[in-house]
Amino acid sequence: MTTPGGPPDIDPGLARERTQLAWTRTAISFAAVGGVVLKKEVIPGLILLCLAPAIWAVGRRAYQRPDRLKIVTGTIVAVSLIALVVAFTA
Repeated sequence: MTTPGGPPDIDPGLARERTQLAWTRTAISFAAVGGVVLKKEVIPGLILLCLAPAIWAVGRRAYQRPDRLKIVTGTIVAVSLIALVVAFTA
């Protein structure tokens, strides 16, 4: 995508694909950690398992439209805070 008066986009499409793959990997990681935590603590494990599809969906939707950077930023902050709470309570 090029902006008026700006430099041309050198990597059209590939950067978005890599970002979507990164969100998918993050969701898979949360699911894996949730499964491990679920063996010891039920509630934190279920929270992490429920976050995995939400992370995937928000990341996928946010990068389909480039004007949704605020959604991505808010999601990252929220996921980080939830992960910190789970880490300190488990």
